[in-house]
Amino acid sequence: MITVVGTGTGGPAGPDVLAGAALVVGGRRHLDAAAVPESAERIVLGPLAPALDRIEEYVRTERPVVVLASGDPGFFGIVRVLAERFGADRLDVRPGVSSVATAFARLGLTWDDAVVVSAHGRDPRTAVNVCRAHPKVAVLTGPGAGPAEIGAALRDHDRTLVVATALGSADERLERVTPAEAAARDWGTAVSVVVSLDERRAPGAVRTLAGRGPGPAGWALAEDAFAHRDSMITKFEVRALALARLAPRPGDLVWDVGAGSGSVAVECARLGAAVTAVEKAADGVERIRANAAAHGVDVHVVHGTAPDALSGLDEPDAVFVGGGGRELPAVVTACARRARRSVVVALAALDRVPAARAALADAGFGVDGVLLQSSRLAPLPGDVNRLAATNPVFLLWGERPPASADEGETQ
Repeated sequence: MITVVGTGTGGPAGPDVLAGAALVVGGRRHLDAAAVPESAERIVLGPLAPALDRIEEYVRTERPVVVLASGDPGFFGIVRVLAERFGADRLDVRPGVSSVATAFARLGLTWDDAVVVSAHGRDPRTAVNVCRAHPKVAVLTGPGAGPAEIGAALRDHDRTLVVATALGSADERLERVTPAEAAARDWGTAVSVVVSLDERRAPGAVRTLAGRGPGPAGWALAEDAFAHRDSMITKFEVRALALARLAPRPGDLVWDVGAGSGSVAVECARLGAAVTAVEKAADGVERIRANAAAHGVDVHVVHGTAPDALSGLDEPDAVFVGGGGRELPAVVTACARRARRSVVVALAALDRVPAARAALADAGFGVDGVLLQSSRLAPLPGDVNRLAATNPVFLLWGERPPASADEGETQ
């Protein structure tokens, strides 16, 4: 058997666990704190592959192995890779208290409504986008994805960061800082977890489902669910297909360019994505903020005119372009150069379709589109209905093709 021991938030593994171990594997601080038998081989964890190969030699000869890990090793921990390599039936997992649970306990906060995301050994953009979108997030950090990097990415967002360092040890420390303060510090290597809080959003109701929650009960909301000016809003039929092509999800960043009322931005945020809305009209900016607040989501609003206003923004996964005008081809081109996955364009004027389509195709996207024409039920005297036609809208979308197998191998 391979005994996998979570050492809680700093406490050493007991001698009863280590007695008889032939091989003990763990981080240096875990090994130094543990009563490792003198007869046992010690391996300080660095790259996993050599350690796993050595564990396999001991398993093959049926000699007992102990792996020391932080907190709960089944929560974003080493249990996954050990189970994949040796089989779950070979593991005797003894979890400690995770750093996430400990951090929230120290803060006196529940965490059944928190989103937990790991940036350890992963692209930090997913963790950053989750922090942008959700009011309570715990980030498991790693080199290149610590408090400074998270703080730098959240400078324009109203967040409080709690940096929990060396949890469970004599050097334990929890510090509440702004994103700018976090970005300006060298935090060292002892950070356990970073908690991101949007303290403007009140705690939700008692939960029956842990984590982000079930998501919205519906989408493609009626126009009267949003404040808008003179019916200048993406109609719900168009919004439904646009959302399907944008495919917003937690960890994504979506741009809504020429956002108007922000109906697309708000709907993407309700589906869990981080959203930046770009709007050139000052009253539109305030309207977007009001609509986001009314629906309980956070939309980062940029007051400016595309394409110039896009240059300082982080790269999006998907983009919705709702504004028109002569600058539309340049806007679509700028968005297509930056979008990682897709660009969706809504056009009322068919004359602008060829230029927008060419801009997407020139950027290497596969392009498709549809003319949406719908008629809604409208009441007539006598308790009967007629069909009232809405203005037709051409919805154009481009999707970036997946990288080929050869390209993936060389990256």
